[in-house]
Amino acid sequence: MLILPFDEKYPQIDPSVFLARGTLVSGDVVIGEDTSIWYNTVIRGDIAPTVIGKRVSVQDNSTLHQSPGNPLIIEDDVTIGHNVILHSCIIRQGALIGMGSIVMDGAEIGEEAMVGAGALVPPGMKVPPRTLVIGSPAKVKRELTEDDFREFRRIRKSYVDKGKIYKQLEEEAARK
Repeated sequence: MLILPFDEKYPQIDPSVFLARGTLVSGDVVIGEDTSIWYNTVIRGDIAPTVIGKRVSVQDNSTLHQSPGNPLIIEDDVTIGHNVILHSCIIRQGALIGMGSIVMDGAEIGEEAMVGAGALVPPGMKVPPRTLVIGSPAKVKRELTEDDFREFRRIRKSYVDKGKIYKQLEEEAARK
């Protein structure tokens, strides 16, 4: 992992966070407790702030960035799939962003909403809470069910647990 200041701003990372090897975090970035940032993810806070809440999973090969004056905000209990791009958007609490999705400037993903794999959420789109959006451009497909929310909770818990295990494994490997 590489943690760098930018323009005299240093990332603020809770000590419980798992930062996988190959991860880059730079500049005006805040990462909350029990969050996991997986392999080869890039989080650059060199244009505007990036704020990542508690128990967030940012999976492998994702890119998080911003436009001038437009922060990137990820609230608590969010799951971000592999190869996701988030740019100057807001991801509300409990949302799930599917693999390979792109969420553009000014978009807002509602609480406990799901962006399906490969979706493109265009600039300024407001995804309603507790809905599934799919496609390019993304469109609301349906309301989510209690089964969906149970699966979200299972996924979140598994990544908090895996993050703790991997953090310990990487710390042990570094001591050898």
